[in-house]
Amino acid sequence: MRGIDAGGIYLPRFRLSTEETAAAWGHADARGIDRKAVPAADEDALTMAVAAAERALSASLDRSAIELVAVATTTPPMVEGDFLSRFVRMLALPEDVAGSVSTQHTAAGGEAFARALDANGPALVVAADCPEGAPADADHPLGAGAAAFVIDEDAAVPIRDIAWHSDETPGIRFRPRGEREVNSLGVTTYERNAVRETVTAAMTALEGDASEATAAALHQRDGKFPYRVDGDLPLSNEAVATGTVVDRIGDAGAATVPIGLLAALAEGDTGGVTVGGFFGGGSAVALELEGGLPVAGIDELDGGEAIDYTTYLRKRGYVVEGEVAGGGANVSLPNWEGSLDQRYRLVAGECPDCGGITFPPRGACQECHSRVEFERVEASRRGTVRALTIIGQGGAPPEFAELQQREGVYAVAIIALEAGGGETTLPAQLADVDPEAVAVGDTVRATIRRIYTQEGVARYGVKFRSEG
Repeated sequence: MRGIDAGGIYLPRFRLSTEETAAAWGHADARGIDRKAVPAADEDALTMAVAAAERALSASLDRSAIELVAVATTTPPMVEGDFLSRFVRMLALPEDVAGSVSTQHTAAGGEAFARALDANGPALVVAADCPEGAPADADHPLGAGAAAFVIDEDAAVPIRDIAWHSDETPGIRFRPRGEREVNSLGVTTYERNAVRETVTAAMTALEGDASEATAAALHQRDGKFPYRVDGDLPLSNEAVATGTVVDRIGDAGAATVPIGLLAALAEGDTGGVTVGGFFGGGSAVALELEGGLPVAGIDELDGGEAIDYTTYLRKRGYVVEGEVAGGGANVSLPNWEGSLDQRYRLVAGECPDCGGITFPPRGACQECHSRVEFERVEASRRGTVRALTIIGQGGAPPEFAELQQREGVYAVAIIALEAGGGETTLPAQLADVDPEAVAVGDTVRATIRRIYTQEGVARYGVKFRSEG
């Protein structure tokens, strides 16, 4: 029986309380949500998907064995543009890995699971989302996050069954073509009934008895919704509470139920039954799982750094113009593409003559200065700050000016990394850290973030986060 062998959660560092939103607007349309996760200016669905997948894969099999990648998101970085090829390259997955991207509705995570269960070998399922809405109302409950699952035979958590139900329910949640904001008709009774009836139909189609479930992760656009969805199901409030995470991270679109499933599995034990109920548009997907497993990143559900509402608006880009005078450095797309192994996976060159490490692996050896054919080595993703500077407000080069408008001053460091039998250093931006709190000698870890946009295309690469 195929099932879940490992799981990982990634949540952005920042949290906005609903109290802050209510103080700003005089009301907050986020029932049952105490706070929500807020992505940094250099984070999107792709970077969060990679971060969650790194955590799931670090606790599981060799990533070269992955035969299928199934991704779910309603907010890809580009409406048209390949999500999957970047994701595969960033994680150093096999170039011939099969893949699919499910989008357009919040049940996309259920679709991704179905694809992975049909695969013949190990599969990676990732759901990542960061929906946006009109700041006055629709945006209030919207959060962000990602969940990743390794699917394989004889797994720690067998997936007993999967079931579907579809019925047209237009207008519940939609994003018109060409727009970035989520909308709905706002007819609450219609919405609640449609979600409850569709999820109930999918859940009752499962072979098992839902009354046996000790935990459930149900569609949760706000903190009260999963209990309303449960209205026609034989699930206890305690079971629903175990998989409800929207109160702590907000409505993370296609990622909310997958994150809830991992929260439930982190508390599960042998023989325990967990059910999942995904809803999107007019479709529902139900899963039945058995057992539990450790989940990398689970502590982030109750962590995070509080921010005020003004900071939130700036980080999300709602109050930032983004227009910058000046040209900035221009790196052509072909040149950028030629350096992706260094930008994503920190691939350096080891000299076959002296063993010295050269980064990037071009030209002569930086130790013995010989012209050699370097041996490729991947540097450690954990390093040490050797030197540090802070780019003050207004001091950013033009290509980084929008980042500074949204994040404020930022730090750039020289990072020392072990590679092969030696060490290399490289300059890099620091992410998710107070620049004044970083010091030479601190330990940092690589993470992939958006660097800047040029020629209309987002460029991604390694930045470093503090380890403490």
